[in-house]
Amino acid sequence: MSRTSDVRFPRAVPAKGRPVTWAARLRAKTTGADATMDAISSGQRVFIHGAAATPRTLVQAFAARAADLRDVETVSIHTIGPAPYVAPELAGHVRHRALFTGANVRAAVNAGRADYVPVFLSDIPALFTDGSLPIDVALLNLSPPDEHGYCSFGTSVDVAKAAAESARVVIAQINPAMPRALGDSFIHADRLTRAVAVDEPPHEEPPAPPTDTERQIGEHIAGLVEDGSTLQLGIGAIPNAAAVALLTKRDLGIHTEMFSDGVVDLVEAGVVTGSAKTIHRGKVISSFVVGSRRVYRFVHNNPGVELHPIDYTNDTSIIRRNPRMVTINSAIEVDLTGQVVADSIGDRVYSGVGGQMDFMRGAALSPGGKPIIALPSTAKGGAVSRIVPTLQPGAGVVTSRAHVHYIVTEHGVAYLHGRSLRERARALIAIASPAFRDDLARFAHDHYGA
Repeated sequence: MSRTSDVRFPRAVPAKGRPVTWAARLRAKTTGADATMDAISSGQRVFIHGAAATPRTLVQAFAARAADLRDVETVSIHTIGPAPYVAPELAGHVRHRALFTGANVRAAVNAGRADYVPVFLSDIPALFTDGSLPIDVALLNLSPPDEHGYCSFGTSVDVAKAAAESARVVIAQINPAMPRALGDSFIHADRLTRAVAVDEPPHEEPPAPPTDTERQIGEHIAGLVEDGSTLQLGIGAIPNAAAVALLTKRDLGIHTEMFSDGVVDLVEAGVVTGSAKTIHRGKVISSFVVGSRRVYRFVHNNPGVELHPIDYTNDTSIIRRNPRMVTINSAIEVDLTGQVVADSIGDRVYSGVGGQMDFMRGAALSPGGKPIIALPSTAKGGAVSRIVPTLQPGAGVVTSRAHVHYIVTEHGVAYLHGRSLRERARALIAIASPAFRDDLARFAHDHYGA
């Protein structure tokens, strides 16, 4: 739940003859959420701040006004919480463009009421700034301004900074519950067109205890990580299980697209020091964070953590500068040639291309780097193998078989880079669920002579 709060900016009492301060200007354009929506017109494109920074109060106000508008397009990476703008009754009024498909818009995308754009996350900021996908209005969720008038993008800098910098109209929640993240993560109050004062905690996603399968996968991943490596860890059970298994390592670094509670554990245990990094030495570098309240407290005003735009964190030329870069990404299925499906289940869109290839390639180019795809060997309670002879029709390949290096399941590690189709099939069958190995072996024998 959010609640409207009083605007508490530094008191602005300009002396005679001096210009009005930024605080007075911000106070003058601060109003209720519903009143800000008259800045949105039919035919415009509206960006929505994403992940844990989804501006729920502004989203609700926009949804209440949407029926009065025509041909508005909303655009975002995944948002968290209700997405009333994809409701069937708003057809013709609003259509959503998902740059990453979250759970709240998945049904609309697969029903054809919303659009999905397969795109590397690192490419999105340029779409906004070069005019390929111009933004008319940006809806943001920001920390209160500091004494100089700068608000932080809080838990999500990612693509939001580029959207805000290129939008003609910027409407922001000024939110004391939003952590003040440091780094390239600020926007000045004078850039805001309208402001709404709310007290709305970021969405929390505490980690669940890992299953035995996830724990085994985490241990196999840890076996690939050398002391002094730099890690890309995401959210979910496998990255958190890997973090637990990494507690015996030394002098790890973090350069990642996003992180969650597992990274906080590693920092507090003294495992992550960043001392072996060659760029941003000693710093945890990310673009957004999602996790429990503990993660947001960890990020707030922490000089050891920097959030940057995603075209920086996910730039392969930046990623590769850290030696022994280890990236951990997930998959929905992998075929026997090493093709990695990560954004769809067959022809049904599930998530997005995201930053997987940004980091897979960056780690491959890093001296001693290790790009890892990790997944359980089965789905649906063991009824379905996730290592398959051929991909489902319509499945989206996110990491090509030429880019893949390590595949990890609970049954072990398969190294595929530089291997033939026959060798790949043998390696993958060895880490598939035993229940499916015979069928996979027959296919591999018939098609690859394995």
